[in-house]
Amino acid sequence: MKIKAIALISGGLDSVLAAKIISKQAIEVIGVSFLTPFCGNNFEKNINSLSKELHIDMRLVDISKDFLQMLASPRYGYGKNLNPCIDCRILELKKAHQLMKELKAGFIITGEVLGQRPMSQNRNAMELIEKKSGVEGLLVRPLCGKLFAPTIAEKEGWIDRNGLLDINGRSRKRQYELAGKYKISGYGAPAGGCLLTDPGFSLIVRDLLQSDMLDIGSINLSKTGRYFSITDSFKLVVGRDQEDNLKLLELAKKEDVILEPQSKGPVAIGKGKRENENLQVACRIVAYYCKKTDVDVKVSYDGKEKTINCAGIGKLELSNYRV
Repeated sequence: MKIKAIALISGGLDSVLAAKIISKQAIEVIGVSFLTPFCGNNFEKNINSLSKELHIDMRLVDISKDFLQMLASPRYGYGKNLNPCIDCRILELKKAHQLMKELKAGFIITGEVLGQRPMSQNRNAMELIEKKSGVEGLLVRPLCGKLFAPTIAEKEGWIDRNGLLDINGRSRKRQYELAGKYKISGYGAPAGGCLLTDPGFSLIVRDLLQSDMLDIGSINLSKTGRYFSITDSFKLVVGRDQEDNLKLLELAKKEDVILEPQSKGPVAIGKGKRENENLQVACRIVAYYCKKTDVDVKVSYDGKEKTINCAGIGKLELSNYRV
């Protein structure tokens, strides 16, 4: 019977190459990509494209709920910004291990490269992640496998250790050479997939965490427009163009506040306590982007509507709320 393996596909070149190397050894590779609110734009589209390029079955698994719970207090801390890389990897490997059992696969493949990332891809961290996720001996790292002890897949003769590589460090020269050899082109930029590595977006997520308002809805809104922290209990996202405006209206929940200027201007969505003072500030921010002296803003929530007439907020005061 043909041996199966679960390959973690992030969309980057390393994970794609790892899956390709093992599939060349007559292993049935099943790709899995984990969805969180912090995946980059077009993530699902890119993953589906890669699955066709690799000629493998691909599973998209949403781990958002577990990820947000972990993000609030990661045991092994954050990276340079708000990226909990070690805890994230442990979570993903635990999920992959469950899927491995369900599909009766023999091992798990990752695109990790020893020494490539300072927080999660040094030897101590990689060994810790493997142990804490419960996949000791089951984890094959094709790009640097020769630098680690033989895995169960190698000992059992399912894969040939000679087909593994010994890439070490941050240079990607050998990966690009392999991409040319295998004619792989649809991969993403290095370390470009997770929004938690972005300094600006990390500030928004930190503000939501500190206000105990971090949820999938708030994150999706924040990815769509300008983000303002009016108070600890009320946040506002303002559209930057017509595309943003339509997307914000699509993302708005029943409990949200929708603000729309009666003249040309941005749509905004408010989340949190609808105190009159918060709504006044929100309307003044919308009015600022209308670039008019006097603006009527329609405020809708709970099936009710009211119109607030106001002038735009001052630029200096605006900066006090912008994150």
